[in-house]
Amino acid sequence: MPDNREEKGKMASIEGFANEKILCGILMKKYGNVSLVDLPLSPYDIIVVRKLQDGSEDIIRIQSKTAKKSVSFVGGARGGKDRIYKSGVKTYVQTTKHSDCVVGVHHSDNKTDLYFIPTILIEQLKQKSISLSKIEKLKNNYEMLEKCKDNNFVLEKAREYEILE
Repeated sequence: MPDNREEKGKMASIEGFANEKILCGILMKKYGNVSLVDLPLSPYDIIVVRKLQDGSEDIIRIQSKTAKKSVSFVGGARGGKDRIYKSGVKTYVQTTKHSDCVVGVHHSDNKTDLYFIPTILIEQLKQKSISLSKIEKLKNNYEMLEKCKDNNFVLEKAREYEILE
């Protein structure tokens, strides 16, 4: 019989995979050209390919995170029972080298909310996670996703929303 810790780890892993698929589906309905990334060593889970007005494409790399009370920016570790036994696992905080946007997937009252946190902002925050209450203005803020690589826009909005000082 599995111990409680093992079961919690297994359920967290299942929830994470389910949230990736939920996020992919929501984004696919909005943007069309969206795909889960089937690369086991990739630091991002989903790509969104947006057609721009000039006919070019913008590819956004997204890391999905389950969000309960906060959104973690840490990658490189696998949740679940075997995370303790893996040798040489290197965790890292998401940066613009890893992905373009971290998306916290939060479920409450039969509703799913998405928190779009550009990695430009994560680099400025210099922390491993952030409380959902601190990023309320990023909830379902698709403009932040679409402009997640625009340094001036992201930092200006982060100050306006009082996420950054």
